[in-house]
Amino acid sequence: MIKIAVAGALGKMGKEVVKAVLEAEDTELVSAIDIKGEGYDIGKEINGKECGIYVESGLEQAIKTKKPDVIIDFTQPNEILNHVKLYINNKVKSVIGTTGLQEKDITELKEMSKHNNTGCLIAPNFSTGAVLLMMFAKQAAKYFNNAEIIELHHNQKKDAPSGTAIKTAQLMSEVNSNFSLGNCSEKEIIQGSRGGVSNSNIHIHSVRMPGYIASQEVIFGASGQIFKLSHHTMERSCYMAGVLLAVRYINEHNEFIYGLDNIM
Repeated sequence: MIKIAVAGALGKMGKEVVKAVLEAEDTELVSAIDIKGEGYDIGKEINGKECGIYVESGLEQAIKTKKPDVIIDFTQPNEILNHVKLYINNKVKSVIGTTGLQEKDITELKEMSKHNNTGCLIAPNFSTGAVLLMMFAKQAAKYFNNAEIIELHHNQKKDAPSGTAIKTAQLMSEVNSNFSLGNCSEKEIIQGSRGGVSNSNIHIHSVRMPGYIASQEVIFGASGQIFKLSHHTMERSCYMAGVLLAVRYINEHNEFIYGLDNIM
């Protein structure tokens, strides 16, 4: 059995992760960590039944006392860098779903992971469909010199653009250096109208709206044609197959991995 701790256990994603860990045959929940709800039986929150795992607020204390094999983190963007450093320095393998890490952060964490010989898998998106979209976008990028990304999320998401959009742009830029070929000189009447400019001049537009969970569209254009790739999340349960895939992989490896596409 893989012993699992979940950080952010009472968040929307955290609850789904706890449920998946409790239901999987090869995982055991040993700790549920959250800044709220301390002392509450997490099972009651998930399915109304006590499971004997009580919410605790001390992250480092939970690591030391519960000794998880893998910790799954869905917390907050402003906390995640320090969290991952804590996991690696304590030689606890981790699966990170919290977004907000910058490229320089990824580089630093990769070096730390290697130095401590401790596995860490960071994924901007754990939905297999969203990951396939990223992979397909990279393939399409070989054949189109114009592309933009629109990502749409619920209005409680704090970071923009999404980690998925950033990762998609990075993958596309690996095979094409300029996605604004032939564009005229532009002047924004309202600043930000054209979105943020990412790798290889890919414009990313972020929408925050109640009713959405997570959606992304990549639009490719060429003379006489438009090609679109899109993915829409209807329920957060769709992420759990990817989360468990990541847990099982990182439990057996000491690698640093950025992106679920690297193990699919």
